[in-house]
Amino acid sequence: MTEALAVLGGYLLGSMPFGYWVPRLVRGEDIRTRGSGNVGASNVFRVYGRSLGVPVAALDLAKGFAAASLGLWAGGALIGVLAAAAAMIGHARPVFLGFEKGGKMVATAGGATLALAPLAAVICIATWLVMFLVTRYASLASIVTALALAILVVVLDYPWPIIAFGIAGAAAVIALHRQNVRRLLGGTEHRFGLGR
Repeated sequence: MTEALAVLGGYLLGSMPFGYWVPRLVRGEDIRTRGSGNVGASNVFRVYGRSLGVPVAALDLAKGFAAASLGLWAGGALIGVLAAAAAMIGHARPVFLGFEKGGKMVATAGGATLALAPLAAVICIATWLVMFLVTRYASLASIVTALALAILVVVLDYPWPIIAFGIAGAAAVIALHRQNVRRLLGGTEHRFGLGR
């Protein structure tokens, strides 16, 4: 029972659409009508800059971390992974937005990975930052980081549930970025400026 509640709690934590709530609270605007229309941290950063983008990214990381930590406490690695996966599903299809399209799970997956596989997570965060600063494409940084995660959980010999999470999570993140891949290949993907 505790384990099932931890997974449900993971979904509810992941469903908290901070990318929608924060701009609505601070600016009185619906992020779904701005930029790409996505409620993830990247679009909030794109539209409002660091002042709102950084807090939303931190909150999305925190909810992934909290969900995975809750699962680890309730039942070890397997339940931690299931709660983390539930949080990612919640972020992609949040109950608090009527199961409409949510974010692309990158920050939430990053927070979950920090709880489940700390060393891999630190390397992935560094990978994302380097890729973003060099290319200024958040999507490309996210895709490369997802691939790095899938490799790292195997190379660092984590327990099988965490390896499965790393590979499946990477596949999900990449799949959600398929339109970004098309724009990257077509040369039309949005490149972030760093001055805001």
